[in-house]
Amino acid sequence: MNITIWGVRGSIPTTSPDTKEYGGNTSCIEVESDGGLLVLDAGSGIQSLNFSDNINKNRIDILLTHLHIDHIQGLGFFKPLFNPSAEVHIWAPASNTNSLRARLGRYFSPPLFPVYFRNLTCKLILHEIENSSFTIGPFAIQSNYVIHPGPTVGFRIQDRSGVFTYIPDHEPALGPGGMINDVKWLSGGDLALDADLLLHDAQYTLEEYQDKVGWGHSAVEDALKFAALVRVKRLLLTHYDPMHSDADLHKILKQLKENTSSQFPYELAVEGSKIEL
Repeated sequence: MNITIWGVRGSIPTTSPDTKEYGGNTSCIEVESDGGLLVLDAGSGIQSLNFSDNINKNRIDILLTHLHIDHIQGLGFFKPLFNPSAEVHIWAPASNTNSLRARLGRYFSPPLFPVYFRNLTCKLILHEIENSSFTIGPFAIQSNYVIHPGPTVGFRIQDRSGVFTYIPDHEPALGPGGMINDVKWLSGGDLALDADLLLHDAQYTLEEYQDKVGWGHSAVEDALKFAALVRVKRLLLTHYDPMHSDADLHKILKQLKENTSSQFPYELAVEGSKIEL
């Protein structure tokens, strides 16, 4: 399994000289294995995939954790959607109020975007998922709802080489008693249990989180605690606050390593980096 990180920023793209080291594009991950291709989320980072040889595949599957704008804002700029020979599958959480087509159609329409869904020339197939298990090519995938405003899932992706868990928007510490220590009842616990690699929300410092409880995101310390509870082998922190510069992120990581201990390696995700499981 080959994983390429194309977007690490949360909430809004933040590209400037102060964010060039870690990256300023919003969430997007490319996963390739044995000829199969998954695109996890379609934030502004998806633009980089337009220059990848992988977009020439006959089939591309886009797995959306949820439909907040920072996770779908790059969809309209993804070339395969306008390629008549491409088959594009979009998988995203179901809603009790509107269909996936209706909800995505709000984005693909004025005044937010000049192109309607009906103008897309690819063969487009939409899949509504919940607590679901499904297979795409070489990938066995599990999606489960996690704590975040609106229908939101995380993904557990497995192939013959290992398990990659992706939960970029997640607040497992939400509740009167904080984070539940029993993995059986822990939001996202079944998705990340014993994963070879976990990419997890780390938007805030613990101090910042005190004013953002209920917003759907994690403090870096809580991301580390979550990873320890589910016994991951490696952790990548992501979904950085748009107000955090590279210097801020350096400081946050330094303080985290000074004040906490861990049985597994962890680091900050870097846009453009590649990982092989």
